[in-house]
Amino acid sequence: MMQYRTIRLLQQKISFLLDIKATKKISLLFCLVLAMFILSASVGDSFINPLNVFQILFGGGNDFDRLVVVDFRLPRILIAAFAGMALAVAGAILQGMIKNPLASPDIIGISAGGGAAVVAFLAIFSDQNHSLTVSIQWLPIAGFIGATVIGFVVYFLAWKDGITPIRLVLIGIGVSAFMQAMTTMLMLLGPIYRASEANIWITGSVSGASWEQVKMVVPWTILLLVISFFITRHLNVQELGDDTASNLGQPVQKMRFLLLLLSTCLVAGAIAFAGAIGFVGLMAPHIARRLVGSSFGVLIPTAASIGALLVMAADVIGRTAFSPLEVPAGVFTAAIGAPYFIYLLFRNPKN
Repeated sequence: MMQYRTIRLLQQKISFLLDIKATKKISLLFCLVLAMFILSASVGDSFINPLNVFQILFGGGNDFDRLVVVDFRLPRILIAAFAGMALAVAGAILQGMIKNPLASPDIIGISAGGGAAVVAFLAIFSDQNHSLTVSIQWLPIAGFIGATVIGFVVYFLAWKDGITPIRLVLIGIGVSAFMQAMTTMLMLLGPIYRASEANIWITGSVSGASWEQVKMVVPWTILLLVISFFITRHLNVQELGDDTASNLGQPVQKMRFLLLLLSTCLVAGAIAFAGAIGFVGLMAPHIARRLVGSSFGVLIPTAASIGALLVMAADVIGRTAFSPLEVPAGVFTAAIGAPYFIYLLFRNPKN
């Protein structure tokens, strides 16, 4: 059986090779994502039959079930899914650019920058009456700006006659440590009643998601995911090394900047609405690589599917396993991700 099939579109103006085996695995993962989506909409304080969930999604169902699924559960499920996809793809891009499977958005400080900006927002705009002096709707924007600014800061600090992957990682680790220290200081200096709220956001949670947030994050993430898919050939070339990439006509430093910008925007959009959920950007691409190989044409959609699965599953566990207590999704991704990271270090001692 042939492993690849040539696909030609627009009167053969666009052509590409389709990995049949990888496509089957991606299709299976997509089915698992849909199953997790339905399960997430079904379970909670009140169980709703999955068949009823299907009816609700197509406009049926009774009023109470429709209220629970549409108004309360669907926004957080969609935020969790798209945040997971964004973090996973950002991690895959960084791992390809840095040429290290242990790289992730957490390491180079992007997530820490968003967390520090959110804590600063809560500390600065809280008054003595335990309320914010500005709308809470500005909170995701603060997280987005913080993550984006730190992404640029890391890039420019790492620049020295170009960007080298090892220098980018070392600068990112330093900036991340500094931003975490700033976050701790802001939490201590800010109102004590805001510390708990800030800590939940830093851990990562989709609780309180709304349709307004969905309308903002979904188009943004879809656009960036499409761009990521079409930029995969440049990632494949980057992994061959700087000299080879230059000989093939790729502007290495310009492309490295664009890749870092793309991953920064993906992470910033995700943590702006779901908080700084950790380890998804590390685990999802690595698992995807073991499933479909290192070619980014199949790695990107596979990692996106796994990222959505991880965050949705973490959210389901967080809001059902310890009911009525709700545990942030980031607690479970970290609980799985930290041991997995140690496991990767033992399997890849040279990294």
